This record gives sequence, C-alpha cells and structure tokens, in this order.
Amino acid sequence: MNAPIRIEFHILQSFPVTCLNRDDLGAPKTALIGGALRARVSSQCWKRQVRLALPTFGVKLATRTRQAQLLFARACRRVGASDALAQECGQCLADLIVSDALLFISDTEAAAFAEYARALDFEKARFKERDLARIAKKVINPAVDALDIALFGRMVARAPDMNIEAAASFSHAISTHRVANELEFFTALDDLQPGPGSAHMGSMEFNSATYYRYISLDVGQLAQTLASEDLQQAVDAFVRALFVAVPGARQASQSGASPWEFARVLVRRGQRLQASFEAPVTDQGHGYLQPSIEALKAYLDKKEKLSGSLFGKLAAYDWGEDERFSIDDLIGRLRTHVS
Repeated sequence: MNAPIRIEFHILQSFPVTCLNRDDLGAPKTALIGGALRARVSSQCWKRQVRLALPTFGVKLATRTRQAQLLFARACRRVGASDALAQECGQCLADLIVSDALLFISDTEAAAFAEYARALDFEKARFKERDLARIAKKVINPAVDALDIALFGRMVARAPDMNIEAAASFSHAISTHRVANELEFFTALDDLQPGPGSAHMGSMEFNSATYYRYISLDVGQLAQTLASEDLQQAVDAFVRALFVAVPGARQASQSGASPWEFARVLVRRGQRLQASFEAPVTDQGHGYLQPSIEALKAYLDKKEKLSGSLFGKLAAYDWGEDERFSIDDLIGRLRTHVS
C-alpha cells in the first residue's frame, strides 16, 4: 500500500462541570447520536486552541485576518515606502487576493509581497494577482512562520495557487454517553449594599462529560512542504499542543482543565478511521471513563481485524494506563515514524 503515513489520535478526556463550547444561546453544544443526546465541542473550537498553543513549543504562527492590508503596508514600509505609499500599496495587494473572508498569511509571504512591490517601484497598476500567488507558493516556509497554515490549511478564492491542503483533520468531540444539560442559578452580592439580598441573579447551563476526540495528521501532506528534520519538530510541537490545548469558554467560572485520560495513537497507511460511539456507554458504578476506554479499544481492535491488509497499521501506542509511558515517550516514538 503506497498511501501516505497518517498518525491518528483517539483521545478520551473527562471534564466535570463545564461549558467548553457554547451555542448561540450560551448553552453547551450538543448533538443527537444513536438516538441519545451527547455533549459536543466543535472541531474549530478545539482546533483554534491547539493552534494558539503552538507558540509555547517554539512555533511562530502566521496571521488570520480580514485586515491583511495592515500587514502588507507594514512590510512595504520596511522596504522603503513612505507611510502614505505603503498604505496604498498594502491596500492594493490585499484587494488583489483577499475576498470577503479571513486571509491566512505568514510574515515571510508579506515580506516577499513587499519586495515585489518595491521591485515595481511601488506602482500599483503593475501589481498582478498571479504574481502574488506565484511568490507565495515559492516562499512559504512552514518551518519558519507558517506551520499552522500547513497544519490547518488555507483557501484563497481569488488566488487558488495559494491554496494549501490541511494536514490535520479534527472531528467534533462528542460525549461517549448520554448527557443532559443542567442549569446553574447564581446570585451576586453588592459589597456596598447595606442590607441583605442579591444585587444580581442569573443562570447558565453546563454539563459534564467524557469526550471522545479524533484527530488525524497526514504526515505525507505535511512532508510536501517540510524537510525531514523540520517534519519531526513539527510533529513534536503539534502533539504537545494537542496535549495541552483546552477550549477557553467559561474558564474563569467553571475551570475546565482536565488533561487526556487515555489515548490510542495509530500510525497507519489506511483510510481514516473514527469511532462513532453510536451506542452510548453506560455508567457501571465507576463513571464513564473506564467503559469508554473498553468500548474504544474493542471498536478499534474489531475494525483492524475486519479491515485486514487495508488497515495498514505500522504501529500502535496506548497512552494513559502505563505510568512509565509519558507523553514525552509517546512523542519520541512518533518521531521515529517521520524520520
């Protein structure tokens, strides 16, 4: 099988009272799966937290913005344009490639666009969209300041040559069991109020859940833009960010700070495989985590047997049960598969 290597993370993570990801009414997000209501955290919510955790591990992020003209203007000033001319050129460069959407752009690309403008004497009429796309494709360097673009992908409608396929794929996190959102009633007291009574009353919804998370990292896709040594460092930083990232909703009032409980990490060449937990696990008197671990292991073991040679397994690592096998040990093993 010549399919690219993929690292798949099957993670179980338990949170007590939390509202990790809110809907438009401020309630915890949910989904109906297998006829049972489940807690849900959207893929984009957890993905953003992973991205924001990357700098902790030495990664310089690109910028996602609707105001790309500001980045381009700043870069033009650095190469000699006056303030007024830089603003004009920055706006022109942005107008050529940015539609009504966020643009994912690296400092390296912005600097290259500015050099292009300088070579044309900052004459806006000479700027060409196809030239910018060609420059971006040539200079983007995820090992320097755009690893997040390589991981999470980029689509530029006006300049398709700048498009980059995402190497990382995130599912929505779902509870492995039935969940019913609950309501917290709270009051606030006024320090200067002379008499008894509440100065403010309110309510907020919350739940508690053991979540199943599925993340796939296409090493082949990532390798298209990274050298071998950089690829190892990228996998290292990505796994560490994946380990520490937690959605930020209501952290001040409910402090959802629970780490991974269990993970099965597969290195494979087969098609992606996500567990569905279509049948919700039930509490057997010891919580939902242990039955979730057992259900996940059984599901993946069964799929491996049924898939035969198409499963394409190169390695499998269970994390969370053997105290002698830390996250550093797991990352060390994974690095050997991308050398």
